[in-house]
Amino acid sequence: MTPTEHAVEPGRAAPARSEAPRPRLGVADYLTLGNALCGFLAVWALATAHSAHVASGVGGPLPRTAVATVVGLLLVAAALDVLDGRVARKLGGSGMGAELDNLADVVSFGFAPAFFFVVWGMGAGLPSAVPVMVGGAVLLAVIVRLARFSCQAPDARYFTGLPCPFGAMAVVTVVLIDPHVSVAVTAVLLISWLMVSRMAYPKPRGRKLHAVLAALGAGVALMALWGLGLPAGDVLIYLMSAAVLAVIVTVPFHVRAQRGSAER
Repeated sequence: MTPTEHAVEPGRAAPARSEAPRPRLGVADYLTLGNALCGFLAVWALATAHSAHVASGVGGPLPRTAVATVVGLLLVAAALDVLDGRVARKLGGSGMGAELDNLADVVSFGFAPAFFFVVWGMGAGLPSAVPVMVGGAVLLAVIVRLARFSCQAPDARYFTGLPCPFGAMAVVTVVLIDPHVSVAVTAVLLISWLMVSRMAYPKPRGRKLHAVLAALGAGVALMALWGLGLPAGDVLIYLMSAAVLAVIVTVPFHVRAQRGSAER
C-alpha cells in the first residue's frame, strides 16, 4: 500500500494497533543458542591457533590440542542440535525455534567446518583458491539444505539429504584422517552433494537418538584424550573417522533396500 492509503480521514480517530505478542525464548532455544555459540568458539579457536602457528614459523599441521578443541566444540554443538529438538517436543518450543535452529546450524555446521577445511587445505600446500572453493561448496550446501528443509513437509521417519550436523562431522573426519589432497577434495565435495541430494537418512528417534548422543559424547572424550597424547590415539581417530564416513555413505543404500523390500 501507498502512504495515502494509510491516511486517516479528518475527524476520524486513528484505529488502535493490535500489538503482536512478544516472542519469548524457550528452554530448547537456549540449547540452540548454545549450538551457535559452540560453532563460533570453534571458529575463534581455529583462527587463533592458525595465527599463532603461522607467526611461530613452524611448518606442519596445527597442534593436537588446538585441533581437539575445535572438533570437540563441534561435537558439543551437534549434541545440542540433537537435544534441542527433543526438548522442544517434550516441553514445547517457541515461535522462533525453527528460525533459530537454521541460523545456528549455518554457523556450526556450515561456516565452521568450511573454515576448518580451508585452514587444513592451505596448510597442506593447496593453492588458496582450491580450499576456499571447496569450503564454499560446504557452506552453500548447508544453506541450500536448510532452506529446502524449511520448505518441505516434515517426514516422520526420514531426512531428505544428509543432515547438516552429520555432514559437518564428515568434513571434520576427512581433515582428521589427513589424506592426499585430491582424495580430501573429492570426499568433501561428495559430502556437500550428499547434503543437497535426495538420499534418505533415518531420523534419530528412541534408541537411535540415544546411540547418536552416546557416540557424540564418546567422540568428545576421545578428542580430549587424543589432544592430551593418548597412546594409540591416531589409530582410534582413524577408526572412528572411517566408521563415520562408512555409515554416511552406506546408510542411504540400506534405507533404499528396506523401502524396496517393504513395497514388494
